[in-house]
Amino acid sequence: MRVLIVPFPWKTHVFNLVPLAWSLQTAGHEVRVAGWPDLLGAVTGAGLTGLGVGPGETPEVRRQRDLRQTSDRAAAARRAPREGPGLEPLFDIRPDRERLSWEQASRVVDDLVLPQARRSNDPMMEDLVAAARAWRPDLVLWGAKAFAGAVAAAAVGAAHARVLYSVDVYTRLREDFLHAKALQPPERRADNLRDWLAGWAGRYGVEFSEELVNGQFTIAPLPESFRPDVRPTTLPVQFVPYNGPAVVPDWLTRTPRAPRVLMTFGDSVDDGPARLPLPVESIQQILDSVAGLEVELVLALPPHSWRELREVPANTRLVESVPLAEALPTCSAVVHHGGTWSFGCALRHGVPQLLIGRAFDAPLKFRCLERAGAGLAMTPAQADGPTVRAALVRLLQDPALRANARRLREEMLAMPTPNELAHTLRNVVTAHRQQAAPVPH
Repeated sequence: MRVLIVPFPWKTHVFNLVPLAWSLQTAGHEVRVAGWPDLLGAVTGAGLTGLGVGPGETPEVRRQRDLRQTSDRAAAARRAPREGPGLEPLFDIRPDRERLSWEQASRVVDDLVLPQARRSNDPMMEDLVAAARAWRPDLVLWGAKAFAGAVAAAAVGAAHARVLYSVDVYTRLREDFLHAKALQPPERRADNLRDWLAGWAGRYGVEFSEELVNGQFTIAPLPESFRPDVRPTTLPVQFVPYNGPAVVPDWLTRTPRAPRVLMTFGDSVDDGPARLPLPVESIQQILDSVAGLEVELVLALPPHSWRELREVPANTRLVESVPLAEALPTCSAVVHHGGTWSFGCALRHGVPQLLIGRAFDAPLKFRCLERAGAGLAMTPAQADGPTVRAALVRLLQDPALRANARRLREEMLAMPTPNELAHTLRNVVTAHRQQAAPVPH
């Protein structure tokens, strides 16, 4: 069958889909990866066939756009409701959790989710639908938030699935939104995400359905412990890391002189400035606090941040980047920002982890990790030197944390591999294929 893969337009999201793409290709399927032209180097560098859709931005233009998005998100956060309860219900992992109110859910969708969705999908929508009509895929796999993939699939009658890269906070948000919407009087039931998708879908003869938001089914790469909401339409698959081009450094081939701890806060595979969750001053305070520990601390920082450090302790190795899939099997603990690669690799290799993050999905990820007893979490505001040192000591000395991290590793390795999922998908596609929408004249 023909499989069109549509990543969210960022390099880390391309890398997230590479193992499954190769599994499908080696199973004998035709695979194309459709992305913004500046991502095609990452696609072809992974040995896959690329298809350019959307604007031909240069990396510098993308960097500037990302800085504007960051500013927009900060402004949206300042506009968030300050009265009444916060967003805690969205990150509550108890089965009987409360739901977000109408004001909370609609504010998050309108200020955070929809603006990002429009910026990322609108520029490639027309090209992607045209490409799908020309190639006629049987299956479209679209990365979470790459809604253009769902529209293109519906336009040609292809089966389609959303491929997660993290915990599924966006489906939770949508469910809370729809629940609250149903309780509103008709004149207050504005659904701007629906209206946006329905507008695009209508251009191609497709009626809106919730499948355009959540896919006909979902592929989830994390263990069941990180899927607090049971859904029959979810297909689990192992997280298999793809580092991109990588060379194992000499120091990594040697046995560490003390328990090795990796500390990484950057987006090592994306072009542009690293988005550190902590200022370099705070990282220096952490280094000062752990200087006396019997560890080999490997700190991955972008070179432009090195000169801002006042002192690098003797137990610390400063590196620009490190291939996580190679480094983590040698580590006794990892401290990171909660990024997809750091988080998934730590789970796969059974390494206790400390998350210091600020991403929108971070609180749900934190709760699941702590419930599993395999790690610790804190916000950047909490991450002063003594607090991080105490957490690191616990990661290294608490046998329960280590045992639970190993248990999660076994849970992940018991999940279907990408190769196994590739064979399953053929039957799923047969069940979900539809008639193509008529091409408007």
